[in-house]
Amino acid sequence: MQTELKTNQKLSNKPSNRFQVWWRLMRPHTLTASFVPVILGTVLALLETSINMLLFLTMLLACLLIQAATNMINEYFDFKRGLDTAESVGIGGTIVRDGVKPKVILNLAFTFFGIALLLGIYICMHSSWWLAIVGTVCMSVGYLYTGGPLPISSTPFGELAAGFFMGMIIILISFFIQTGTVTTTTVLISIPIMILVGAINMSNNIRDLDGDKKNGRRTLPILLGRDNSIKFLAGLFIISYIWIIVLAFIGIASFWSLLVLVSVPKAIAAIKGFIGKSEPIQMMPAMKATAQTNTFFGFLLSIGIFISYFF
Repeated sequence: MQTELKTNQKLSNKPSNRFQVWWRLMRPHTLTASFVPVILGTVLALLETSINMLLFLTMLLACLLIQAATNMINEYFDFKRGLDTAESVGIGGTIVRDGVKPKVILNLAFTFFGIALLLGIYICMHSSWWLAIVGTVCMSVGYLYTGGPLPISSTPFGELAAGFFMGMIIILISFFIQTGTVTTTTVLISIPIMILVGAINMSNNIRDLDGDKKNGRRTLPILLGRDNSIKFLAGLFIISYIWIIVLAFIGIASFWSLLVLVSVPKAIAAIKGFIGKSEPIQMMPAMKATAQTNTFFGFLLSIGIFISYFF
């Protein structure tokens, strides 16, 4: 293992490999959980007012930075607690495989938080200073998700925290900075995205169930068991699609919102990918399909709402 680590350290000195190391650290496949809610919240605002593109781009960048920083903090504390090894699946691996010093990762995370804070000040100057409180809470949750004496990620509330703060709250803030208000319609339409962002977290915990149990974690899949967790994940997908169908039929959402049904095959692929699997590497395609379900669902919903703007 030491030989492998030294080899990776030498490789990471090459420019192309250095870029790959830092890119993996940000866990780009998780970033859709940030920009999908921003886009959806902004498209919803388009139905109420004209869009300030600079505010939209500032919000988008701030959310991506917070998500990336949260991923880095996760990398740092999982290493410190001995949860990540060179054989771990689904991690950035910048510390255990590429030899980057843990302190560098933590400092970079705080730098990203600092830049996001400056962007947040700009957003507050052009909307409301009440958002400073909301933004501070969001960044605190990002840190406490894996940091602090009792990480949220080690409890059964990881899915709820991720879905609420990275799903619903981002949509509502993105809508608010454009319109100056929050509507019942926006809250209702944000609920399936909140569920699907939580589902990404759920899929991660299903994959890591055995390892998390050995390390004393009490995640939701550990409490439910693997089979029940897969059924629970399927239930999250079903509720998300039914929710939009109901909103469309009662007139809260446009019928164009039913475009989200095009993403159903991805949700089915995710569930099938987990059934009968027990090794983390075997479940990686299912995790990818879960993240893609959120991405496609959110984009299709945004497109549907955008089309309804013209009709």
